[in-house]
Amino acid sequence: MLRIVQRLYNDEAGFVISAELVLVLTIAVLAMIVGLSEVAVAVNTELNDVSNAIGALNQSYCFTGFQAGSHGKMKSYVAGSHFQDSYDDCDLNTSCDLVTGTSSIGTEGW
Repeated sequence: MLRIVQRLYNDEAGFVISAELVLVLTIAVLAMIVGLSEVAVAVNTELNDVSNAIGALNQSYCFTGFQAGSHGKMKSYVAGSHFQDSYDDCDLNTSCDLVTGTSSIGTEGW
């Protein structure tokens, strides 16, 4: 038993593998951090696009009224209605330029 422990203590073959493994894992972790940061930026940009699309929906509506009657006598009447949607403060936001650099996107296409 003492001979096995002495051989393990004097063995240096695992040290080189450990140093290489630490270097490779360090590079892999750094690359993964950069990659996940880019994924976060891409997701944030896409969610901003979705919010712009929802904000650009036109929610206006209109329906006409009608009248029904015969021989000069009114039987029924319904008035029409109209609602015009207007832009809110949060519609067409371009506030995502802090990280993604989308400040060149304008509202001229809407």
